Amino acid sequence: MEIIENGALVDSGGLRLGNASEQRTGVTIAVIDSGGAAGVDVRGSAPGTRETDLLDPTAAVQHANAIVLAGGSAFGLAAADGAMLELAEQGKGLDTGMGIVPIVPAAVIFDLPVTGGAKPTPDLGRKAVRTAGENRERGCVGAGTGATVGKYLGPNGVMKGGLGQAAVRRGDLVVSAAVVVNALGDIFDGDQKIAGTHSAEGFLPTTEYLGSPVGLTNTTIGIVATNAALTKAQAKKVASASHDGLARSIRPVHTMDDGDTLFAVSTGTVSAHVNAVCFMAAEAVRLAVLDGVRSATSLPGIIAVEDLPFSKPSN
Repeated sequence: MEIIENGALVDSGGLRLGNASEQRTGVTIAVIDSGGAAGVDVRGSAPGTRETDLLDPTAAVQHANAIVLAGGSAFGLAAADGAMLELAEQGKGLDTGMGIVPIVPAAVIFDLPVTGGAKPTPDLGRKAVRTAGENRERGCVGAGTGATVGKYLGPNGVMKGGLGQAAVRRGDLVVSAAVVVNALGDIFDGDQKIAGTHSAEGFLPTTEYLGSPVGLTNTTIGIVATNAALTKAQAKKVASASHDGLARSIRPVHTMDDGDTLFAVSTGTVSAHVNAVCFMAAEAVRLAVLDGVRSATSLPGIIAVEDLPFSKPSN
């Protein structure tokens, strides 16, 4: 398996990525042109989602036209309204005989402490659709604009998160990911903690505080894409396996205070065993999480990895 340099969600082909930001919050959208199958797996216990039931393998609709990731907590789901209207005007969606209805599942993060209460609007969802293209932006853009990590002990120990992207290849098979890293937990590259709860002297051992009340609310959300030909049931399996990438890079993860949600989309016709796609999806998600915090930039009072005053982490 090869890691694609500067890999991005669009490397799987068949989709376009758009970002729109304002007032320290934003929207990230994958506009799916290929008409491939899509699935979802919600693991966190505090999710904010929309239209995820349509992605169940037993549901009648087989394809999604776009997937929205947004800030603003549940208010941010309104961005999908604007995305739907824009896509319908472009003629993209399910022809019901009474008009075009775009299928646009969505998930949100809780970023209100960073945004000062600002929330993505339907107009911002429209803007994200209009900007969709061969987008390789990462860091504090789109839904990653107000993302933070390491929040178990409250606002004083948090660090900046963001939108991360990555892609891996095995022959003709490509699996890619875009992840909005807004985790309650800390971020690890292998055994090395690279971002999360800290003091001026160094990183703090978050897992030792698990019996304490949680300081802030959270959620990591993302999209996995592959050029493999998948059924809807297989797409759900890939979404499920993708969470292994979160478990390898975020500690703790899938808590009662996270709404961790990952979508998976098939964008091509490459023949591949679903086991291979699942394995690669987990790695693409892990790499995207690391990219999200390493690409982020500091805000007043919220430091990013690149500006850490200490260089050697202590777990």
